Amino acid sequence: MTQKTFAFFPEAAFGPALNSVGIAQAVERKGHKVVFLSDPGFVDIYKDYGFEAHPVNLSEPMPPEKMAKFWEDFINSHIPNFRKAPIDQLDNYVKECWEAIVDSAKWAEKDLPGILADIKPDVIAVDNVILFPAIKQYGVPWVRVISCSENEIEDAAIPPHLSGMSVNDREGHAAFRKKFNEVIKPIHDDFNDFLKSTGEDPYPLGEFFEPSPYLNLLLYPEQMKYDRAEPLDPKTFQYLEGCVRQDKPYEVPTFKKNNDGPLLYVSFGSLGAGDTDLLKRIIKLIGGSRYRALVNVGDYEAEYSDIPDNVIIGSWFPQPSVIPQVDAVIHHGGNNSFTECLYFGKPAIIMSYVWDGHDNAMRVQETGHGFRSDRYEWTEEELTKKIEACLNDADMAARLKKTSTHMQSQNGQEKAAKLLCDLAAAQL
Repeated sequence: MTQKTFAFFPEAAFGPALNSVGIAQAVERKGHKVVFLSDPGFVDIYKDYGFEAHPVNLSEPMPPEKMAKFWEDFINSHIPNFRKAPIDQLDNYVKECWEAIVDSAKWAEKDLPGILADIKPDVIAVDNVILFPAIKQYGVPWVRVISCSENEIEDAAIPPHLSGMSVNDREGHAAFRKKFNEVIKPIHDDFNDFLKSTGEDPYPLGEFFEPSPYLNLLLYPEQMKYDRAEPLDPKTFQYLEGCVRQDKPYEVPTFKKNNDGPLLYVSFGSLGAGDTDLLKRIIKLIGGSRYRALVNVGDYEAEYSDIPDNVIIGSWFPQPSVIPQVDAVIHHGGNNSFTECLYFGKPAIIMSYVWDGHDNAMRVQETGHGFRSDRYEWTEEELTKKIEACLNDADMAARLKKTSTHMQSQNGQEKAAKLLCDLAAAQL
């Protein structure tokens, strides 16, 4: 076997980053070399998993801790917008995100050619929502990884990406697409000017990335797929049926109260943890219930006091080791939480606040694998009713077991690794 070099370039967010780690672990097990191209703030994450990592500036260079604080402050400044419907987030949160994403592509173009020349990858896998021209132009097969919701690949018959809309709300789909294009046009025009400067053709309005002609990997499992007007070609689109990384073991601590009660896991991700008022409200509800809960509060542990005896908080939990041991999960709809709950057959209540969390929340409810919940407009009675349904609904439990069995039988990590290795071998 000739050893190949695979470069992974995930978006600077834990969902895509850790999904890429899972695939990279499987590629390494096949005897190949894996390197990561990384936002400077994520370099140490990949190194902690034992991978070589090369920083790529995606914004004006700054120390990693300052970069982490920038995104934390960015998210926290938008907490008032998390109360809005997805369509009403377009001209604030979504607009500012796309401005930052386009800037990231411009910055990356300065570093990528030199880094790629040094690494000499045989295949490059990109998990992002925007084209990096240097990767497309490098001269080796490049793979697009869609670790977010499947509707990132648009289709006229399915809800638009980020809309959180039902598949049947056709009027809503049209209204969302119209407003998205109106809001995004100046940013898209700027991006097309950038593409032109790199020798690339412009993209149609609303499009910032294209499918790879070589291979596209989607995380969504069979049971969550949309019914498309134009089915995706299996020659270039492959579903990974979830792709769960290996992480350190976790032993559930002993609780001072309700130690034999149903165990919940609550997490809104590293950035969503800034919404401390919401987490405190959920903790208060759990404190007066028959449940136990592990609650991820991110970097905000100091803001919590008087924690109930049936709640344990932490700044971080190894989710792939925690979720198999719990009875239900309350989360934000991020791609890792979404797929891990399905992979391990655990019902979820999704309180989405931004991006594809809205789509995942609608999808989990439409397919009967859990519930979507408004993030703020709920009563203790309403949320308790959803939790009890997660714990006691026999039909939901059977559906989750079937989905989990299917996903685990497909072994998404190994499938992705084989597809990538086959692609590299085909270039001989």
